[in-house]
Amino acid sequence: MKTILFAILLAGAAAAMGQSAPVLSNQPQMLAMTEHPEHARNHILAQEQNLRGDESPYTYAQGELPLSDFARASAAVPLGDVARSYREEHASAKRAQTVWEN
Repeated sequence: MKTILFAILLAGAAAAMGQSAPVLSNQPQMLAMTEHPEHARNHILAQEQNLRGDESPYTYAQGELPLSDFARASAAVPLGDVARSYREEHASAKRAQTVWEN
């Protein structure tokens, strides 16, 4: 069974590699990029548009706010206290009534 599978795999790989051989060319082709001289010039920008529509209830504001305006003061719990609480929860957790062994 392994020999037949290996032979099929080898034949498939040979067929896959043989398909592209006559199609490829050895001659290099130069890549010609089109130029856009208007790209770097100074010009007037378009007027801003509201993508949500004029009747949209969403608003926005411009400017920057420091991160401290958004942060909430939270007390960090030490890792040892977290481990102790997990251990206590594990000790008081409900145990299974039946144990299956195969």
